[in-house]
Amino acid sequence: MLEIKGLSKSFGGIHAVSNCSFGLKDYVITGLIGPNGSGKTTLFNLITGSIPPDKGEIYFKGNRIDGLLPYKVAQHGIIRTFQLTRIFPKMTVLENMLLAPLHQTGEILWSLWVKRRRIRDEEKAYREKALGLIETVGLSHLKDQFAENLSYGQQKLLELGRAFMADPKMILLDEPTAGINPSLIRKIMELILKMKESGKVFFIIEHNMGVIIELCDWVFVLDNGEKIAEGKPKEIQNDPRVIEAYWGV
Repeated sequence: MLEIKGLSKSFGGIHAVSNCSFGLKDYVITGLIGPNGSGKTTLFNLITGSIPPDKGEIYFKGNRIDGLLPYKVAQHGIIRTFQLTRIFPKMTVLENMLLAPLHQTGEILWSLWVKRRRIRDEEKAYREKALGLIETVGLSHLKDQFAENLSYGQQKLLELGRAFMADPKMILLDEPTAGINPSLIRKIMELILKMKESGKVFFIIEHNMGVIIELCDWVFVLDNGEKIAEGKPKEIQNDPRVIEAYWGV
């Protein structure tokens, strides 16, 4: 589904990602782990078009996407979340959700005059979908609250719900459980598993190994920008290269 070939990115003399190659399959949850500074978020930034690669190629469902702008990558079906939540603070929970769907008819100026009925019907459908997803992530009682008034954990749920609202083919989650309490961690894990059952594919950066072991079908490990190991979560735990990368022994 996602294929990375010889991907590299340097910042000055620092090799953030170095000749990285691997492929992700359909219908699985894939983890990406590694020590701090190993290049995980940089890799996500390269995949989603936030920064261009120095060299290498990225393919998604057979289409080359490296070098595309982020909105073009999103149109191909890849949506991401961030380590620090990126919500629209002065908009309500519901309004944040309604911004997510791609290719909305009302975004085209001339459509406001010639496709009014279609826009009205589309907006009604999106509103119903948004309310359903808000309920799924457990924020129905806050749907009319400004996003800035939500707790950090609730903002994580909103960002996850907004990603679902865009109906992507693949969702990249950058540390979805960081900085939140155990009950919300469990809630997010349940949501990910539920959406997997509906056909969503996830690629997850996560430092919580308990989350990785429980959620992921396959794991890639980065160290100094290079892929040093891959395999099932419990196999990765005992890999000498991974132990050395994390603990230096």
